[in-house]
Amino acid sequence: MSKTPRLTLIAGPTASGKSRLALDMAERTGAVIINADSQQLYADLRILTARPSVEDEARAEHRLYGVADAAESWSVGRWTRAVMPLLEELAAQDRPALLVGGTGLYFNALTRGLADIPAVPDAVRDTVQAAYDREGEAAFRRRLAEVDPIAASAITPGDRQRLIRALAVAQATGRALSDWKADTRPLLAPGSYDALVVEPPRDRLYTNCDVRVRLMIDHGAVDEVRALLARDLDPALPAMKAVGVPELVAHLSGQATPDKAIAAIRLSTRHYAKRQLTWFRNQTRDWPRHPGFS
Repeated sequence: MSKTPRLTLIAGPTASGKSRLALDMAERTGAVIINADSQQLYADLRILTARPSVEDEARAEHRLYGVADAAESWSVGRWTRAVMPLLEELAAQDRPALLVGGTGLYFNALTRGLADIPAVPDAVRDTVQAAYDREGEAAFRRRLAEVDPIAASAITPGDRQRLIRALAVAQATGRALSDWKADTRPLLAPGSYDALVVEPPRDRLYTNCDVRVRLMIDHGAVDEVRALLARDLDPALPAMKAVGVPELVAHLSGQATPDKAIAAIRLSTRHYAKRQLTWFRNQTRDWPRHPGFS
């Protein structure tokens, strides 16, 4: 059996300062920094995803950054299949590791488990969605309670997406979503890691987002997206939907002025950071908080 990894999970929204914190910790401890951000996987998006710079990578070892081509689509499962052998390798070498990123589902997969739920056919999802819109939340929740009472009682009021998914899974698989989730086991053993969330005050976080967008534009984000466009990739790919890409595509195709594109990226970045903040507050309530840097 391999040794338990000396592992710290560092989560947080974009522009919160988690990469800076990880780099400071890595320089003190000799830890390897491992990517837990779905957008920073893509080699084509160093600037727009604020991946660690070449200079930062020279200060500490970084893994799983820029390992995917923009033409690829990495799922949570594919990321876990890449990260777990790496953690085992570092554990066997008794090397500390810092797992850093803003993708909450990655952290959930490690600490709670990843349910192997079959895909729901589009026709089933569309039918269930139409039923929700027709019946309203209260009646729909009662219907869900007949097949999955645990999900019906656990899903917070107003969470339309999760209610629809719960009933769609039950109808498509003949098994309650809560039963699928009950079969999951965390990939990391309890007690084998430390964890924290970098959570600056919201006004400082939003200011950091605006500064980051300006730096991205100044350092070549437009050329980065121009190179993506030249590849004629499917717009539905994750890399093509990364924050900043659609806005700059609109600019390069003549649908938005530079100023409007930049304003749109700032807004998208703030909204993205807000969604991440909300997710971590709901899903990692017991993790210690770090205020970031002033």
